[in-house]
Formats: sequence, structure tokens, C-alpha cells
Amino acid sequence: MTLLDVRQITLAYGTQPVVDRLDFSLAEGEIGCLLGPSGCGKTTVLRAIAGFERVRDGEILIDGQCVSSVHTHLPPERRRIGMVFQDYALFPHLDVSENIAFGLGKQNADAQRKRVDALLDLVGLGQQARRYPHELSGGQQQRVALARALAPAPSLLLMDEPFSNLDVELRERLSLEVRRILKETGTTAILVTHDQNEAFAVADVIALMHGGRIQQRATPYDLYHRPINRFVADFVGQGVLVPGRVIGDDRVEIALGTLRSDTPLDCGPLGVCPINATVDVLLRPDDIVHDDASSDTATVLMKAFRGADILYTLKLDNGVKLLSLVPSHHNHAIGERIGIRLDVDHVVTFYEPVPPPTHATQP
Repeated sequence: MTLLDVRQITLAYGTQPVVDRLDFSLAEGEIGCLLGPSGCGKTTVLRAIAGFERVRDGEILIDGQCVSSVHTHLPPERRRIGMVFQDYALFPHLDVSENIAFGLGKQNADAQRKRVDALLDLVGLGQQARRYPHELSGGQQQRVALARALAPAPSLLLMDEPFSNLDVELRERLSLEVRRILKETGTTAILVTHDQNEAFAVADVIALMHGGRIQQRATPYDLYHRPINRFVADFVGQGVLVPGRVIGDDRVEIALGTLRSDTPLDCGPLGVCPINATVDVLLRPDDIVHDDASSDTATVLMKAFRGADILYTLKLDNGVKLLSLVPSHHNHAIGERIGIRLDVDHVVTFYEPVPPPTHATQP
């Protein structure tokens, strides 16, 4: 069942358009993410869903009820929405239990106590119930904010860059913990972030935004392995585009050999790519495998040690540069030649026609 339905909404600040005919939906219990660079409109969309911004066109439905349109604007407090903010927004004069119970004013004391105890157990803060926000770590404060947002059992939970104030290690751990909590409670939620690692860890489905529009909406796996355009390919993950020549409906030849796609190669306005069409082929670091036995070699230009792995920047003899993610016990020096081979599961190509040559007029 669809819980959130955003239909062709347009948003603007004054005369400045921010979001242009944006369209997506979320099923009940699904965790979605609006991912994108700063200024792409993702937070504005979240504010419109919450009721803090009015739509210029289109409509927003929550649980089948229209809450926003040109003629309708339900105030935030009537939308049954929970919010988790970037700065946590905890009440400093209330302890953890009192913060969580803040939105339960209509329940009797016994019901409030049971609900707070259940949420404290869910977020792992039973021992901190009587502490105040300033006595908690950043991660603990974020879990209190999450528990407080979940306390009234909202139809929809909105999270605006909730992990951005945390260090990298804690951010990764808490991302997985938040997903577990949302799934255990069956909560429908939207995360807004510019960090793809957070998006991948938390969301079931991701809408990548750019310039006020959704470029691609897909699972984290498909967004990484099957990007729909160059922007998506560049924003999500790491990779390089290398030149290729189409030699069949599903085959493309690059410097390291021939790749076979599981679907016909698409050349946009031309349909299936014709033989000899020139395309760019996306190669991710995990597509290039270090193999000492391979006859294909490349020169190490740069290396980035990452603990378990090393990300190598390599150069082929024809000048083409590649990225390769290699287990860190293969520690090679800058300038060294190493053996490599292709291991590509998903062939991704982008076609861009060459503009016709211009002819200068004779004087």
C-alpha cells in the first residue's frame, strides 16, 4: 500500500524555482532517501512534505489524504509526521525519558511510561533514562531524537541529514542501527543526505536529485551498478569512463578486451547501438582485478591506503586511466607495473553523438 505519494510538485523561493515537477512514492514500511549535492532541492522537498513549505503546483498525499496542493495546505501538526533534525533539537532542561515522552501528552502517565520504556529498550538507552542531553555523546543524543520522533507512532518519519554532526565511524554504525530500528517498528521514512554511504546503509530505495529533478530512482545496488546517465555514474561511487567501440548488439570493445552486456547496448536516439558506434564505458574500481598472471599490465600512478584495501590509480600504455580496488597485502610502489584483468558483471555505456563538423565560409 502506498503511504506517501508526491505528484508532480513544483517548489520555488520567490521567483527562483527550486524543484521542478518532482514525482515519487513510498510504500508502507519502506525507507526512502533523497540523495544529492547541496542546492539540488532535497531539503526543500522534505520541508514541503512536512508542511513547512507550500507547493506551487502538484500535490502531496499521505495515507491517501491530500495534505498539500495549490488549494490545500494541512499544517505540520496535523500530518502525523515525525521529524529528526540535523542538530537533534533536544530539550536541554528535560532528561532522556522526558524528551522521549514530550509528544505523548494526551496519554495517561502509565501509558506514557510503558511507551518510553519500550523505546528506551529499542534504542539501547535504558541506562541513560535520567541523564540530560549535555551528559550524552552525539550518537546517544541522535538515538534520543529518533526515539522521541517515533514515540507518537507517526505515519511517516522525516530525517534531515541526521548523521552529519557525527564522526565517520559513528556515522556508519548509527546508520545501520537506525535502519534496524525503523524496520523493527515498520516505520515508513525518508532520509535526506548528500552522503551516498549513509543512503546505501539506510534506504531501500534512493532518489538521486540534481537541479531540482530526480535523475534516477532505484535500489542502492541498481543505482551503483546500473546508473541511468553520466551524472548518476559520477555522483554514485567511483569510476572512470573509457572509450569503447560497439562490435555487436550486446558487445563493446575496449583497450583491455571485449565486454558482453546482458541487454542490448543503448545509443539513445539511435536505439540499439549500431556496429562501430563510439561509446563511453563505465568501469568501477571493483571491475579491474589485480592479477599477476595476466598479460595485460598497467602502471601505478597513485595509491590510497584504506586499511583492508588500496585504491590504485593506474595508466594503460595508451594513456587511459583506471581505478582498481585491491586487497592491501598487494602493496605496489608508484611507477610499478602490475597485472590486471577485467571482471565486469554489469556493462554500462553512455552514447553521445559527435556534432557535425562546421565549415568555415570562404572570404
